Amino acid sequence: MKDKLRVGDYMTGKVVTVSPEDTVMDVIKLTRQTGHDGFPVTSDGKVEGYISSLDMLLCESDEQVKSVMSRNIIVAHPQMEINEVARVIFRLGVSKLPVVDDTGRLVGIITNSDVIRSQIERADPQKVWKLKKTLETVHNIEITVTRGDVNIQELVPTQSKIFADELEGRIYELKKGLAEPIIVIHKPDRWMLADGHHRVVAAKRLGIEKIDAYILEIPKDIKLGMEKTARESGLRTVDDIVVMDFEKHPLIEITERLMMRDRKSLEEIERKSAESE
Repeated sequence: MKDKLRVGDYMTGKVVTVSPEDTVMDVIKLTRQTGHDGFPVTSDGKVEGYISSLDMLLCESDEQVKSVMSRNIIVAHPQMEINEVARVIFRLGVSKLPVVDDTGRLVGIITNSDVIRSQIERADPQKVWKLKKTLETVHNIEITVTRGDVNIQELVPTQSKIFADELEGRIYELKKGLAEPIIVIHKPDRWMLADGHHRVVAAKRLGIEKIDAYILEIPKDIKLGMEKTARESGLRTVDDIVVMDFEKHPLIEITERLMMRDRKSLEEIERKSAESE
């Protein structure tokens, strides 16, 4: 069973890079296009340095990246624990680290946002393995777990509604390449969406046809409780999920309620203080 959160589970695999032969102006244009404040510098797939907005200050626009970039950079490995990376990022005061494999080739990038996400996301590897163990115990079967892209239109949802405010957050994450994988159960005849309904709807709204997923492969057709619930709720495709535009996520409602209570308490204290004067 996996019990450690690894860089490979949370890093962004699609990384925008620049070449040592590019110019500072090339990087500035790329910064405007992507909104990123820095890029790994690669040659033949291997990391040679990193160039940030600070590196380009006071530089001529026609200077080449190789004469401006930082060469002494810290990198991460896909098998590093998230907690180790968190310590490095915190101590160095950086916002991201390139991720390289055993040969030094760039395979991703891990950011402070990814580290935070690893602590709060719902579809982390530990949840996948807990679900796997539960299904194996209940149904007396052996399940394998793989990682790959799944077709959104083939997914049968198991949650009837999602919240508009959280959906907006998932759309933002997808645009920034920060969204975590969903969890899918694959039976011989169907794909059940176990976790990640907000992310799937967000992807569909953005015109994305496939999405990264942890896939629990069930070798035979067994009857799942979530499958029965989906059928009784009339859920057949992602399009059947209702977006609650006028209902906030419970956690946000609780937060706002607590804030309102604290504000009223403060106002009461100020009122009593004024009366005593």
